[in-house]
Amino acid sequence: MSTTTTLVNGNLSPIREFNSETEFRPNDPWNNAKSFESTVTKEIRFCLYVRKSSEDDERQALSIDSQIESMKKVSERDGLNVVEIIRESKSAKASWARDGFNELLNGIAQGRYNSILAWAPDRLSRNAGDLGALVDLMDKWGLIEIRTNGQIFKNAPNEKFLLMILCSQAKLENDNRSINVTRWLRFKAQTGHMPHMVPLGYLNQRSYMRNGGRNILDPDRAPYIKQIFERSAHEGMSWRAIQRWLLEETPLRTRNGKPVVVSAIYKILNNPFYYWMFEYPKGSKNWCKGEYEPIITKELFDEVQSHLSLSPRYRPRVKHFEFTKIMKCGNCGSGITAQEKFKKIAGQKDPKSYVYYHCSKYKDHLCREPMVREDALILQLLEIIGTVDIDMIAVSEGLKEEIRRYNIFQSQLLRKDTYEVVQANQINIREYMKYMICNGSRDEKRWVISMVKTDILLKDKKIYVPIAEKAKSPRSKKAKNLPAVSE
Repeated sequence: MSTTTTLVNGNLSPIREFNSETEFRPNDPWNNAKSFESTVTKEIRFCLYVRKSSEDDERQALSIDSQIESMKKVSERDGLNVVEIIRESKSAKASWARDGFNELLNGIAQGRYNSILAWAPDRLSRNAGDLGALVDLMDKWGLIEIRTNGQIFKNAPNEKFLLMILCSQAKLENDNRSINVTRWLRFKAQTGHMPHMVPLGYLNQRSYMRNGGRNILDPDRAPYIKQIFERSAHEGMSWRAIQRWLLEETPLRTRNGKPVVVSAIYKILNNPFYYWMFEYPKGSKNWCKGEYEPIITKELFDEVQSHLSLSPRYRPRVKHFEFTKIMKCGNCGSGITAQEKFKKIAGQKDPKSYVYYHCSKYKDHLCREPMVREDALILQLLEIIGTVDIDMIAVSEGLKEEIRRYNIFQSQLLRKDTYEVVQANQINIREYMKYMICNGSRDEKRWVISMVKTDILLKDKKIYVPIAEKAKSPRSKKAKNLPAVSE
């Protein structure tokens, strides 16, 4: 962001707009520019360049105006002819990244002015690319003089050398800044305080002193964080139950005013920061002991971990369930998902597994649709297939392929001399679907269910097909109606 103004009778006023089509080109800076011999005259015309690093208007708000005020006094004291003023709010760390600085070089190339007035050399450049452009301008006599608050740099070897040292020093300061910041952050972590945003339940106390900020308890949220640990350890509440309790019975919200989600509860229960320990940097295995007030004790944290930990024998794994993503919740319209539960049976070595289907609660996390076991779900699917209108079943290309393979099996593999060619309209589609649901593979079961042309809804542990959805097109793109399908 840059603007150009002029000093007329002691007042600042804009004189031209910056044209991006004629901006300074680093690879060809003197293209279509006037010859420098014509720009070097006895009259020295200055352009005042003022810059602050931040583009945020609230940060360094007085920097631009204070620079202009100070340099106006210098120009009045030394009798300088300031013809333009360029303001800019952008970092000088990267080369050729500032429109205002490029406009400054363009103005010199076009002969509008031949000297620069700035508060300090680091206002002009903090990188090697921009510094090289300024020195190159001096070498070619396009730039006669650079004047700062206390120094003057002209086309003399010693003065150019001093200019390069001062700008290089500013670059060194930039390069060392990240190293210094990292060192101070590590030092703050070693003193027992998190150097960045603390988790929910704590606040970052600000201080004007370097690394003076401390981690303090959030009086509004800390009591509820402690109750989350207690309910998980003593009452065995699940993450979903804790989330429901937080949403319905407590005012606890995130710093953005949003409800605490299940994944955030999981992170809270596994975060040792709440009992005086934290890792910094993350993943470094460098554990620091906190010097802030803990919310819980280590004993309570260990008790929660014992409830959350799983035996290596039953580690979480990817499991593909047979009837997910083909049904919807009849209450909220979310998809139906599934989960596997294990129950220890007396006299058996391994626990028995059960699969339950329930609402995913994607559209309504307060949906109360109960779970239904897979064996009960299969019985209801068989009943639905036996009663659904035959017009709501589409025979897919997959069934036609199965019939074709059966006919080939008879003729080529069994080598029957005479055999009856089976047609699609001879298949009892209902019995075929029931057989596949009971005996087919996971993919075959899902394929058979996709032959039903309408949505299948689960509500109050019951499966039903909406009558109003008769005319709905098949859910499977490959499904295609065939005439004279036998019931």
